[in-house]
Amino acid sequence: MEASTDAHGPPAIECTDLTKYYGDFVALGGVTFSVAPCRVAAFLGPNGAGKSTTMRILTGYLAPSAGTIRVLGLDPTKEEQRLALARRLGYLPENGPLYREMTPYESLQFFGEVRRMRPAEVGKAIERVVEACALGPVLHKPIYKLSKGYRQRVGMAQAILHDPDVLILDEPTSGLDPLQIREVRGLIRKLGEEKTILLSTHILQEVAAVADDVIVVHEGRVVFSGTRDAFARDGDLDRRFYELTAAQGAKEVA
Repeated sequence: MEASTDAHGPPAIECTDLTKYYGDFVALGGVTFSVAPCRVAAFLGPNGAGKSTTMRILTGYLAPSAGTIRVLGLDPTKEEQRLALARRLGYLPENGPLYREMTPYESLQFFGEVRRMRPAEVGKAIERVVEACALGPVLHKPIYKLSKGYRQRVGMAQAILHDPDVLILDEPTSGLDPLQIREVRGLIRKLGEEKTILLSTHILQEVAAVADDVIVVHEGRVVFSGTRDAFARDGDLDRRFYELTAAQGAKEVA
């Protein structure tokens, strides 16, 4: 397995032998990978492969059964470090909760207060994320009236309001139409110029569109970790993904 190279110092995200049990079920069976600073890493795998579980552990929402984690050198399993990390980490869960009766502006104000940002700081941050996420046309409309694409942009704006160094995005283009997908991918590429991004997806086109690196998980284990070019070595992403997941699973059954 090829490891991601790092010419910019210590990894921004690092997992070693990450394990998670739910009773007798092994959700993660020793996941190991790293992501270098200011890289966009696509986190690929079939549904149920362990992507969301890994992301919840990285963000401190879920405790691992075993293994070590460092995000920006901090351990999210330790309360004091998790709180420090929250100031430098942005997280967009799949189908993340939104306060539907609020407007995007009200929601961003609320999240700024929750993060204990100063009023003047919140105002400037809202201006920045509204421009970055192109929320101007719907800024004062109730969220429940917005399209899924705009709701996803609101979630992204909430995740980057405090200008985090690391972004963890779980299926950010799921359920969007082609135009909305293109807009969200453009935003991810732009953010990836200055931030480290771990992007969970099962859409192979996402790899070519936004990723510098690729991590593939299958049945709770990493089966590939390396650059996008190494992953797409013959240009056939579908076949490469099949070789690493479905084909391997068939061999294990045999």
